[in-house]
Amino acid sequence: MAAHPPICDFGWKAPDFALPGLDGQPVTLSDVRGANGTLVMFICNHCPYVRSITDRIVREAAALDELGIGVVAIMSNDWQSYPDDSPQNMIRFADENKFTFPYLLDQDQSIARAYDAVCTPDFFGFDAGLGLQYRGRLDASGRQAAAPDTRRELYEAMRQIAETGHGPEVQTSAMGCAIKWR
Repeated sequence: MAAHPPICDFGWKAPDFALPGLDGQPVTLSDVRGANGTLVMFICNHCPYVRSITDRIVREAAALDELGIGVVAIMSNDWQSYPDDSPQNMIRFADENKFTFPYLLDQDQSIARAYDAVCTPDFFGFDAGLGLQYRGRLDASGRQAAAPDTRRELYEAMRQIAETGHGPEVQTSAMGCAIKWR
């Protein structure tokens, strides 16, 4: 059953984190913070919603980097119950999909709880001061990728945030698999 996160709580401050990256070294929010904004995404390896848009996530991360927006992905699922999301499979998934952004493991799920993440994917777009400005979807994709010419909602919102410091007033929440809590 698909889960839907709540609509954006404008201005809500990003909780800090220090989580291990794929090399085991800790990565913090300040390490990934961009001069013009930061995108924190909760994803996993096995969710069909994530898998249908992984190539688009990688594309948007590269485009956002050019705008001075930092990008990070966090995997918070209970990987012992869902072995496809294990740290070893995170490395494989990131490598196969050519991730150019850190992919972090939230082993105790405390960061997903701090962000009130609901599903994978769940996108949190912050302004330069780390105030929330976007809690919407990547695009109109669901379990299947939308048409290639689909409007790039996440990219457009983050570009607006980089340029104005404010996200769009109208946002469509993401849809995905519920986070697998312990």
